[in-house]
Amino acid sequence: MEKLRCGWCEKDDLYRKYHDEEWGRPVYDDETIFEFLILESFQAGLSWYTILSKRENFRKAFDHFNYKKIAQYSDQKVEELINNAGIIRNKLKILATITNAQKFMEIQNEFGSFSQYIWEFVDGAPIDNNPKALSEIPATTEISDRISKDLKKRGFKFMGSTVVYAHMQATGMVNDHLESCFIRK
Repeated sequence: MEKLRCGWCEKDDLYRKYHDEEWGRPVYDDETIFEFLILESFQAGLSWYTILSKRENFRKAFDHFNYKKIAQYSDQKVEELINNAGIIRNKLKILATITNAQKFMEIQNEFGSFSQYIWEFVDGAPIDNNPKALSEIPATTEISDRISKDLKKRGFKFMGSTVVYAHMQATGMVNDHLESCFIRK
């Protein structure tokens, strides 16, 4: 019997695997949260599929999203990344990644972990929107607006409310799997 999935993921096996194994599953470890923050920031203005198809290239190029290393990147490393055809070669987004790694660690120092900080916005538990149709899934919410505003105030770049909401979906802070999706069973 065919599994019923959220309609957005039926493009190919890469999308289905991401949907089935990651999207909407609660993530509490800082390393994975950081990876998704960076990938979502690179998505700004692009499709998630574009980013997902380059994910392994991003992992290699950005030292497996080791924020401690990224925070120390030199101008030479920035040039190397700008010339890396396997990733999105947007200098502003690359520079933002370095800034965001630095700010990420500042939040860790303040809250004990970035996870502790970000999950406080949803009282530590996923919000279940239980949508019946893709048209019911928002691009932003009041909570993503608040998180975005706070991240920007703390110096993060490319963290608009739409990027933040996508991050919330990816890391399971919200469950936007359709009511008919097999993940809900």
